[in-house]
Amino acid sequence: MPKFYARRRLSILAAFTGLIASVGLFNGPTASAALPTPVSAATARSYLASLTVATEDRTGYSRDLFNHWITISGSCNTRETVLKRDGSNVVTSSTCAATSGTWYSPYDGATWTAASDLDIDHLVPLAEAWDSGADSWTSTKRQNFANDLTRPQLIAVTDNVNQSKSDQDPATWMPSVSSYRCTYVRAWVQVKYYYDLSVDSAEKSALTSYLNNC
Repeated sequence: MPKFYARRRLSILAAFTGLIASVGLFNGPTASAALPTPVSAATARSYLASLTVATEDRTGYSRDLFNHWITISGSCNTRETVLKRDGSNVVTSSTCAATSGTWYSPYDGATWTAASDLDIDHLVPLAEAWDSGADSWTSTKRQNFANDLTRPQLIAVTDNVNQSKSDQDPATWMPSVSSYRCTYVRAWVQVKYYYDLSVDSAEKSALTSYLNNC
């Protein structure tokens, strides 16, 4: 085939692909939410082996000690930033509030078209972090943890599912979508490792079991 025609075919194909993507066929609500990709299962197993095993202690915990939903850019706070990141075709107002879009919750497989149906989950809950070592952190470090967009720590999910999870660890709560559990535990271990948080014995046992099945 002459090079001119080959280039023309590639150009047409690229334009067609872009058109399909622009209408959402390659980025539809059935895709997983845009949680930063966690470390591999092998790396997570290595991280888990290095974590300190300790009994949890919730003495003195208050959610107010973790300043969350801070301003990220312009008028957008952390919640609004995650909603825009995790949704498809998200439209925001002048104050950065999501006015329309589609969101897929990987915990339960539900799809939503109203931002009010979604919570932003702290994958490692704030109370869990406190129990595991955050009680000794500075206010700044607790704020960084509560608004961490770099690690796989924040994700938009169905509100009542997040409320059902509450502050539970993987020994007592896991996403109902079994295919997401490997991603979930890899993310959990990565966050705990990065922040040098401990695990309790039941938590470590559950994480080990799930990671061995990844």
